[in-house]
Amino acid sequence: MQNIIEEIIFNFSHNKSLYIGENVTIADHMLQTAMLAEKNKSSDNLVCASLLHDYGHFLVKDPDKLVDDKIDGEHESLGANYLRKYFPDNIIEPILLHVEAKRFLARDLSYFKLLSEASIVSLQLQGGPMDDEEIEQFKSKPYYQEAIKLRRFDEGAKNPKVRSKKIEEYKNLLISKLK
Repeated sequence: MQNIIEEIIFNFSHNKSLYIGENVTIADHMLQTAMLAEKNKSSDNLVCASLLHDYGHFLVKDPDKLVDDKIDGEHESLGANYLRKYFPDNIIEPILLHVEAKRFLARDLSYFKLLSEASIVSLQLQGGPMDDEEIEQFKSKPYYQEAIKLRRFDEGAKNPKVRSKKIEEYKNLLISKLK
C-alpha cells in the first residue's frame, strides 16, 4: 500500500505538464484545490479527494491531444478507478463525480461566468450543462454534495501566483486515508 503513496508523490513531483489550457501545472492545480479545501475547513476526506481529483490526467499520455481532437478523456473515471483499490469511497466518489458536479453547477449563470475558457471547452466535451433528468440522477448519488464542494475548490485553483504546498506535506494525510 505504501507504494501508491510513493507513486503519487513521484507523479506530483515529476509531472510538469500544464493543466490543459491553464497557466498552472496539473500538480499545482491539484495542490491548490486541496489548499482551498483546507482553507474552507473541509474534512480530511474532502481534502484528500481534492488533492487527487485530477490524478487521472497523470495516467493519460497526452491530455492536450484529447481536447484538440474534441474527445473527453474521462480523467475522472480513470483516476477514480485507478485509486479505488487504495482509498475508500468517501474519497473516490467525489473524484468520480467532480465532472458531473461541473455540469450540474454550469446551469447557474453566476457559476458559469467563473469558468475559464479552457473549462468551458471541456464542459462542452463533457456533455454541457445537465438537463433536468440528469440533475435528479446526480442528486440521488451518495457524495454528490462533496463533489459540488470539490468542484467549487477546483474552479478557484488555477492561479499561477499562488505558492502551492509541496506534495510531501500531504504524505501523512494520504497514508491515513489508505484502506
